[in-house]
Amino acid sequence: MRKRRVSQTIAVSAVALSLAACGGGNGAETAAAPETTAAATEEAPAETEAETTKAQAEGPVTYDAKGSGYGGELNLKVTIDGDTITALELGDHHETNVVMDRAFPIIQERILEANTPVVDSVTAATFSSYAVKTAVADAMTQAGLEVESITMTTAGPKKEAKTLEDVTADIVVVGGGPSGLAAAITAKQANKDAHVLVIEKMDILSGNGKFDMNFYDLINSEAQKAAGNEEWTTDPVEHFIEDMAEAGDTPKRLQVWAQQESVLDAWLRDMGVELDYNYGGTNHMAKEDQYAGEVIQAGMEKCAKDLDIEIRTGTKGVDLIMEDGRCVGVSVENNDNESYNIKAQSTIVATGGFCSSKELLEEYAPGNEVLNTSNQMGTTGDFVKVFEKNGFKLENMDMVRVFPNIIVPRRDLTGGADLDILVNKDGVRFMAEGTGGLKRGTTILEQPDGAAFSITDQTGYDSFYRIRKHVGAGYYAQGDTLAQLADALGIDAAGLEKTVEEFNAAAEAGEEDALLEAVASRPLDAEGPYYGVRVEAANHMTKGGVACNENAQVLYEDGSAVEGLYAAGEVTWQSGGYSQSVSFGRVAGEQAAAALK
Repeated sequence: MRKRRVSQTIAVSAVALSLAACGGGNGAETAAAPETTAAATEEAPAETEAETTKAQAEGPVTYDAKGSGYGGELNLKVTIDGDTITALELGDHHETNVVMDRAFPIIQERILEANTPVVDSVTAATFSSYAVKTAVADAMTQAGLEVESITMTTAGPKKEAKTLEDVTADIVVVGGGPSGLAAAITAKQANKDAHVLVIEKMDILSGNGKFDMNFYDLINSEAQKAAGNEEWTTDPVEHFIEDMAEAGDTPKRLQVWAQQESVLDAWLRDMGVELDYNYGGTNHMAKEDQYAGEVIQAGMEKCAKDLDIEIRTGTKGVDLIMEDGRCVGVSVENNDNESYNIKAQSTIVATGGFCSSKELLEEYAPGNEVLNTSNQMGTTGDFVKVFEKNGFKLENMDMVRVFPNIIVPRRDLTGGADLDILVNKDGVRFMAEGTGGLKRGTTILEQPDGAAFSITDQTGYDSFYRIRKHVGAGYYAQGDTLAQLADALGIDAAGLEKTVEEFNAAAEAGEEDALLEAVASRPLDAEGPYYGVRVEAANHMTKGGVACNENAQVLYEDGSAVEGLYAAGEVTWQSGGYSQSVSFGRVAGEQAAAALK
């Protein structure tokens, strides 16, 4: 039976899903369907025409289809009416929810508008997009429709380059991650009449923040008060300044940072974001079994939408517009191959670091380019050379935070058990488990097949939520005995058993461990179950970036402030991380709003 080619004429009857956490972006691009060839139009045997008539008479049919994504099998219900894809319904899948919840409405809209899975993938959700597109192709094949083979590089037709007229805004924010959203929200809260425009080069918002378990450095929080954590609720600002005095910030920036951290919990709660679990010190999760990042980022996206902040996704900042030493906006390019300028009184750059750029890592932090990254794919350092070109000051560009354990090949951050041992494929420990930084990463790469495995026991499993979550998701191998675990991981069982025997003997005897150069805190449990996963060390975030003062103003090399230009987050030099990005995003938003004429 001859397969029918899908028609270019479409009738979309399904509306893209809306997200409660959506930031109101308007940049979800669509792609036109490929033109039907003349041969396909003219060749219409009687049998095919009869089948077409029969299919149309039967009305819409829903097919159970499958695709393969980042986490494995994805199930999709695809409704096809004649030659037209009319609806997609997402079923069971193993994709990361914080990605899929944002990406599915976009890829759904593109497929329905183009009436084909031959569309651009959602940036920052390439694997998930591929899963949906292959599932749609599966349904079309079941329906007897012709569709080209879908690959990871399948994309829609290339669009003709266009130059558009300038756009104006009061404040333009470049980057829709934690610091960018915080800046936009705070600016709008300070001046409700301001036109605040956020651009984000990815098709979905929230950068790497949406993946983070821990919102650390937060002080004076309701969770700390409920936990009786007086250390960080009694004179919290003074305590914070004392604790962070050697972190590398200027005294004025440290003072502002501390004050921001002390009110950050209240600001988040005002938008419905509640971090109710304080697990020691300044560490916070939403709940004991819920990551902080997914709640914070969803809350900020919703708040941005409620405030009518204009958000353009799929829109990349490529250069700053400078006039007489003052920044007056940003030049952009979008996924529709359109270029234009956004003129603004204030520009806030919040584009993240450069962990995903091997070239910039090799230039500024040589050696780190050999490691993978746990950061999201948008961290390509887009404005580093723009800063250099304009004579802005860059600081600590060689500083990179290397996270000790990410899961291979998923890249999820893991670890945190009260005890784990690190072994190679021979089951042998090869360095002290506490070794960090670039040395940890390169030492793992030197092992057979560049493979290392983190092994823990039931006590370790019970000690930290992140491991319990990953075991529950099926990321870890398990065994009732060490031999069973070794078999599941593909490592030498005898080697692992000998390693654990020697490790435990030293720990029980209180003897110094040759690798640890100290006595182990405890032996591994004498009985299983045991848990293990392949890991590698990875560049988690670049610490260096453009220099800013306490008002988040970008600085020239001579230390003077660049008029009209602010920056926050990983694009700047900052000693902290997630909450510091949000804190100085808020500072940038406040200052930009106050500077409006």
